Amino acid sequence: MSDNQDDIEAMKARVAEMEAEAAMLKEMQENLDKEGQELKEDKEDIDARSVYVGNVDYESTPEELQSHFQSCGSINRVTILLDKFTGHPKGYAYVEFAEPSFVANALVLNESLFRGRNLKVVPKRTNVPGMSARRGRGRGRGRGFRGGYRGGFRGRGRGGYSPY
Repeated sequence: MSDNQDDIEAMKARVAEMEAEAAMLKEMQENLDKEGQELKEDKEDIDARSVYVGNVDYESTPEELQSHFQSCGSINRVTILLDKFTGHPKGYAYVEFAEPSFVANALVLNESLFRGRNLKVVPKRTNVPGMSARRGRGRGRGRGFRGGYRGGFRGRGRGGYSPY
C-alpha cells in the first residue's frame, strides 16, 4: 500500500514540476511576443524615416548618395541593394534619415540628376508579411488554358507552316 502512495506522491511532484515549467514557458513566450512587437514597431518607425531611391547608377557608392541627400537632413544610413548571387548592385537604394520630417525634403529630389540619371525618390513602404508582389492566386490555370491542355491553339500538323 505504501508503494502505491509513493508512486502517487512522485506523480504529484512531477505534475507540479510540469506546471512550473509550463508557466515559465508561457512567460518566455509572452516576452518574445512583446519583443517581436517592439521590433515590428521599430521597423515601421525606420520605414517612416526612409526613402526608396530608384534608377541609381551601378557604379555609385553610399558616400556619393549620402552627399546627394545631405541637404535634406541628417542621414543615419544609406543602403545600396546588391544581387545576392552576383554581388552586383541592383540599381536602387534606401536612405534612412534621423527624423521622419526629412523624408518630405528628400521627396523634392525626385527626378533630380545623379551621375547622369534621373533618380526616382519615393517614401519607403513597409512590407506586409504574406502579401506578395505577384497578383492572382499563385500558379495554375494562367492565360490560355482551354479544356485540358495548355497554350491555347497550336495549329495543325507537326510544326512549320500549313495553310490548311
